[in-house]
Amino acid sequence: MSRFLLAIDQGTTSSRAIVFSAQGLPVAQAQQEFKQYFPQDGWVEHDAEELWQSTLDVCRQALEHSGLEIDQIAAIGITNQRETTLVWDAQSGEPIHHAIVWQDRRTADYCAQLKQAGHEARVAAKTGLLIDPYFSATKLRWILENVPGARERAERGELRFGTVDSFLLWRLTGGQSHKTDATNASRTLMFNIHTQQWDAELLELFDIPVNMLPEVMDSAADFGACLPELLGAAIPVLGIAGDQQAALVGQACFQPGMVKSTYGTGCFMIQNTGDTPVTSQNRLLTTVGYRLNGKVTYAVEGSIFVAGAAVQWLRDGIKLINHARDSEAMAVQTGDACGVYLVPAFTGLGAPYWDPKARGAIFGLTRDTGIKEIVTAGLQSVCYQTLDLLEAMRQDGAAAPSALRVDGGMVENNWVLQFLADILGVTVERPKVTETTALGVAYLAGLQAGIYPDLEAIASHWHCEQRFTPLMADSHRDTLYKGWLDAVKRVRSEN
Repeated sequence: MSRFLLAIDQGTTSSRAIVFSAQGLPVAQAQQEFKQYFPQDGWVEHDAEELWQSTLDVCRQALEHSGLEIDQIAAIGITNQRETTLVWDAQSGEPIHHAIVWQDRRTADYCAQLKQAGHEARVAAKTGLLIDPYFSATKLRWILENVPGARERAERGELRFGTVDSFLLWRLTGGQSHKTDATNASRTLMFNIHTQQWDAELLELFDIPVNMLPEVMDSAADFGACLPELLGAAIPVLGIAGDQQAALVGQACFQPGMVKSTYGTGCFMIQNTGDTPVTSQNRLLTTVGYRLNGKVTYAVEGSIFVAGAAVQWLRDGIKLINHARDSEAMAVQTGDACGVYLVPAFTGLGAPYWDPKARGAIFGLTRDTGIKEIVTAGLQSVCYQTLDLLEAMRQDGAAAPSALRVDGGMVENNWVLQFLADILGVTVERPKVTETTALGVAYLAGLQAGIYPDLEAIASHWHCEQRFTPLMADSHRDTLYKGWLDAVKRVRSEN
């Protein structure tokens, strides 16, 4: 029996493929970075062909490295950077513009107009989201308005829209499948999370033709099969979820109240709220956690735009470090009270501020400030932003979690996780398998393939590798966090 699963994890800075065993253990993987395009201040784009080609390349490499026969792969799961917006020709599959990335802020003025016109409450009630450039609808409208002939072609039914999962699925299936799942749909500003349908009123507001949109499926479903010539067999695609929801599944946060936080390019904290969509009073997002057998599990999410990207900037942008791993030793030498605050608002601030015009800054520089202090402040910024989210959840009435399950590339850094536990005052748990985004979508595909009978079987595979317990005095924590809040206040655009 085929017992292995191929997970495609198409992220913001790289494409990755991992082959997992039925026990949820990685057998082989491959990863490939691709170019980021920044045409103007606050604009972020990807070449859709690079997304596709890098994904295909890493799938072939991971399968080759696994040493498995192709018939041992039971199914494919796709997880993806969410909100990133693509439009392509319905016949050829050729993109008509670069992908506009979730970080992109080009539609900030349009979003401000919509809010001034009084639309935000109605949009939030239907979607659980705020009107912000982060989400797909205003990006899609921008493409229709700014690519010559695009709107006319869309009206004639010649164009297709999708988030990255839909585009990859389209290419994998040779254009036979134009589908997405409920988690990705819930991030577009066009999907009603209560009716679980594309919303006609929202499509009218954003002026989006409904014929462009993919069919919305459960997160574990039959999405079609890849062309045999691509990977050597017509492997079925049986799981799709946006990256943060996939991590919720990979962390086995199946009970209401459980919380996970993923540290990749950005940082995303999600709390399972069960079958009830909870409306935040503190500008967190209500979203679909996952949808299985037609039943929706909802979640509350806080989104931070820059986490690992801050370390990437320290490495590539201002070249203070040669490798991301160098940051840990620097922070150990510096300690947690260096007095420097780095606010990485490179593309604005996400939750709970939602300030697209804020920009990054470093505060507290003195004559003896050096590279180590600035790098340490970059690491701390990720933890402070996590506390912003946790405080917002607390103010919404959520009980403090007994533990925070963490994953993503940054969690290999022990100093970061100890400071995170200290500044949150909460135990932090790192699982044995930290690539939980890919693992979660492998689990979803395996659920549909019959490898796992239910969510309890999946949860049995979760194991903690290390726990970090808070050691910091409350007074010290309060002093550090007060300094952070003051720094954030200084970069806010309304100041």
